[in-house]
Amino acid sequence: MKLWTIPAFGIDQLALLDREPPQPAAGEVLVRVHAVSLNYRDLMTVQGTYNPRLTLPRIPLSDGAGEVVSLGAGVTRFAPGDRVAAIFMQNWLDGPPNAARYKGALGGDIDGMFRQYIALPEQGLVPIPGYLSWEQAATLPCAAVTAWNALTRAGIRSGDVVLIQGTGGVSLFALQFARLLGARVLGTSSSDEKLARATALGLDAGVNYRTQPDWAEWALQQTGGEGVDLVVEVGGSGTLSQSLKATRIGGSIAQIGVLSSSGEPPAIAQILRKQLLVRGIYVGSRADFEAMNRALAQSRLAPVIDQVFALDQAPAAFTRMQNASHFGKLVIKMD
Repeated sequence: MKLWTIPAFGIDQLALLDREPPQPAAGEVLVRVHAVSLNYRDLMTVQGTYNPRLTLPRIPLSDGAGEVVSLGAGVTRFAPGDRVAAIFMQNWLDGPPNAARYKGALGGDIDGMFRQYIALPEQGLVPIPGYLSWEQAATLPCAAVTAWNALTRAGIRSGDVVLIQGTGGVSLFALQFARLLGARVLGTSSSDEKLARATALGLDAGVNYRTQPDWAEWALQQTGGEGVDLVVEVGGSGTLSQSLKATRIGGSIAQIGVLSSSGEPPAIAQILRKQLLVRGIYVGSRADFEAMNRALAQSRLAPVIDQVFALDQAPAAFTRMQNASHFGKLVIKMD
């Protein structure tokens, strides 16, 4: 089988290797991986900024979908031919997060999905909705589950207002899920062209933060001065102060990303005065993934894919993510 590995940090250091496929141990499932997708965490991992002390070499990527090939002894949840995806954290099956459940993150703590065959414990897999292609299903484990949890943990319902930042994977899934829940969606981007494409997906109103850097004031105007119910915060320290200003009294911020930086400290007084809930979202459990998949199967929501790369084009895919030119998810076919 072919696999990509990180022998040393840097996109130009990625190595494509040949190895014998693994054999499933007792309780494991051997999966033929047909497609994988990239997240910003994967780019940071390859560059060495996510965990500079990461043990190398490491097979990257958490997100992939494939077909069950064979079973180890005692496996009961799956059969050969089943279509599956791996969960981000292999030990977080249900319930609230804790230190033990956080262990076993694919592409970080343990080797990830960037290989044609992988053997995983049966509890670390979920069936994927039948209407999705391999490429579409490969986008789900990190970005989609993260967006789903950002909205459901905030209790978003019909009539609420959600603000998304940018047009990456998490943000576009948040847009689609928010519309599915009946919410109104506002969005920011540095590109008018991307805002137009997001509008075609259901974005109600958008603003270019390069021409209007005080986009929180714009969000307040869009909500009659009240503020939004939820900000899906992927920017980090560079955008958090604006997000706090844009949120209504008693509203929520789902803190997800670290895409930007700023020397400006967050306005703690805003959190206190407005009684805001700032909740960190770090993907979710297998139960969260399964609940999301039920909603997907019912709605037949189509994940937004920017570009599909061939197996040998991994460096080009990472470079596209680094350039922030993508709209939606970047996918790599493993066949």
